[in-house]
Amino acid sequence: MSVSNGKARPPSGQRAGSRTLGPVSDLERHLPHEWWRSLFNAVYLQTDGDVVENDANTAREIDMVVRFAGLEPNDRILDLCCGQGRHVIELARRGYRNVTGIDRSRYLVRLARRRAQQLDLQTAFHEGDARKFRVPDSSFDAVVVMGNSFGYFATEEDDLAVLEAVKRALRGHGRLVLDLADGDWMRAHFEPRSWEWIDQSQFVCRERSLADDGARLVSREVVVHAEKGVIADQFYAERLYSRGAIEDLLEAAGFSDIRFHAPIEAESSRNQDLGMMARRNVITAFAPRKVAKANKAAPVPYPDVTVLLGDPRLPDSVKKGGKFNEEDMATVGRLKDALAALDGYRFDYFDNHAGFEADIKARQPGFVLNLCDEGFNNNAFHELHVPAYLEMHGIPYSGAGPTCLGICYNKSLVRAIAQGLDIPVPLETYFDPDDTAATMPSVFPALIKPATGDSSIGITQHAVVSNAEEASAYLTELRALLPGRPVLVQEFLSGAEYSVGLIGNSGQGLTALPLLEVDYSKLDESLPKLLPYESKWHPDSPYWTDIGYREATMAEEVRRRLIDYSSLLFERLDCRDYARFDFRADADGAIKLLEVNPNPGWCWDGKLNLMANFAGLRYAELLRMIIDAGQARYALAGNATVEMARAAE
Repeated sequence: MSVSNGKARPPSGQRAGSRTLGPVSDLERHLPHEWWRSLFNAVYLQTDGDVVENDANTAREIDMVVRFAGLEPNDRILDLCCGQGRHVIELARRGYRNVTGIDRSRYLVRLARRRAQQLDLQTAFHEGDARKFRVPDSSFDAVVVMGNSFGYFATEEDDLAVLEAVKRALRGHGRLVLDLADGDWMRAHFEPRSWEWIDQSQFVCRERSLADDGARLVSREVVVHAEKGVIADQFYAERLYSRGAIEDLLEAAGFSDIRFHAPIEAESSRNQDLGMMARRNVITAFAPRKVAKANKAAPVPYPDVTVLLGDPRLPDSVKKGGKFNEEDMATVGRLKDALAALDGYRFDYFDNHAGFEADIKARQPGFVLNLCDEGFNNNAFHELHVPAYLEMHGIPYSGAGPTCLGICYNKSLVRAIAQGLDIPVPLETYFDPDDTAATMPSVFPALIKPATGDSSIGITQHAVVSNAEEASAYLTELRALLPGRPVLVQEFLSGAEYSVGLIGNSGQGLTALPLLEVDYSKLDESLPKLLPYESKWHPDSPYWTDIGYREATMAEEVRRRLIDYSSLLFERLDCRDYARFDFRADADGAIKLLEVNPNPGWCWDGKLNLMANFAGLRYAELLRMIIDAGQARYALAGNATVEMARAAE
């Protein structure tokens, strides 16, 4: 949802250099259905700057929020629809340590980040739709929606979705603070037409009228520059909630103890048209208490589960010796023991890829736990083939879909997507396999690795190079090992290394496991600190024996930032049910993304289960969380698609 913490919202219509629409008889007819999708820009901060860029207003509003919501310095606070971050920044100035802002406008979010950085304040700002924003369940003590930033959507059902999303984000009995225009007063007192100078060279003309149903106030703004002419001609609308209507909506979402506090009186440097900011109520409410459900009593949508695994009969180039080993079979045994402890499910197992199609057709599994991360026929490039086949036959399954697996297998694509989301990434050069010239790093030490692959294939202790000669030698070695495969030449990140584990789904709630840190303290100083192929497949290597893992200790704002980055990537890459995100700091401490792992290693001694252990979870409980997340996803969507696909066969 586009939000702006202000009375006037310039999201749509004409831009600089365009002609005005001229006289309009029906404002509502010209209102775009999703007017809020357009980005906010500097014009908004000019038209509404008399109120929303007013430090006295911001300070007074935060005084009220702190008092009415009883905020404490250690509370985790979300400013939903944060605009340019004025309330987040004011809270951080006052010593609130864990404050996050989310807004639909990329322009305003980036402005908020710059302002916080200039003040050296530890805050987090992210883009997000208010109906479906990316945070773990129960992760905030308080959510505030300030500046009359509620009621932008065309339907009341969408506003209810916002409150449902807020409820998910709040811990049990967490607090909501809503700053909302007095709808009844606004219906009776809005100005149908006005104009005012917003600076020495620009003025804005406004028209307003009630929608046909009387539920929304539709506004038009024409911004004019004395020399340049029309800057913008735009339409927007906001729902007018009476006291009774907003109480009903909050109660429908499950909020209780709803209270209306002293109204906000906005100051204006121009003291002219205050629009929707003229008379607002401050409302507080409590989210329902959250009682942990007993897994044994919870209904199971798909009790019969087929577990898909790699084929131990076939070669596997990734594993030690190119085949399944004794320890691999022991790992599968631990998996079966853990799944057997789960009440409510009946498990069967499938690992014979030669009969894959015929067997799956014959079984028609109710639900598939897809643990075939080796790929079809143990070919890692064909990992995406397994979910693609299941989707073709309408079979519900756990984990990522084929598109996500395909994208994430190519590390250069993930890096590009992360960079577009303002997530820090290492410096990198892409080396095409058809290019016969050597690509020398511009900075040493550098890490040379395949652009595609998993399980650290192609990454050995020699992948970290310190000069041109070493780089050339390892490129030659990599070409011989993985012919025709593109190569990445990256800056080598030598600082602390972390992993973030998320379980759940975007829109249904994500649970962040305690962060993991790789412990290199026992590794010989002469060896480069990384997790190479030897650390996973060579039990006699010091990389296997001397590297440990521990629960990460870091500043709360850093932990929150890594979880926020991971949640954003989880949704953008369309991860499902569970995923792991690896980060590492450079020599100066700047943390950057290493890679994204949809369907990460499920084994009992893998990173994901280690993080679950930090949270006090048993291996079986982690597996249940993954299965439950996948089944809840299908249960929410309904089984219509599944039945249609099966009927078409």
